[in-house]
Amino acid sequence: MMHPNCFRYRFDDDVAQEDVDSALLLAIWGCEALHGEAQTRLDAAYRVEADRRCCVIDAQTDVGRDLNRLFVGFLSRELGPDTFRVERGAASREARA
Repeated sequence: MMHPNCFRYRFDDDVAQEDVDSALLLAIWGCEALHGEAQTRLDAAYRVEADRRCCVIDAQTDVGRDLNRLFVGFLSRELGPDTFRVERGAASREARA
């Protein structure tokens, strides 16, 4: 089932997985600073598929929306806005971590 508040990020072949992981970790820490560690653990749903060069983030909660905003901001700033694509409506069941 597709949900309009899930986002799939697809990365170019030259983007290092370590850079994606670092951006996601920074975004998680940012959410913890905003919402607290416990609420972030409860509401931040994401999945990284390194072999498919993608990451799915569920943005159905306030934490998920902030995680999405922070992640796309870190990616754009550190890797460049043309190194990835975002697709809205990714399968929500894929966004569980």
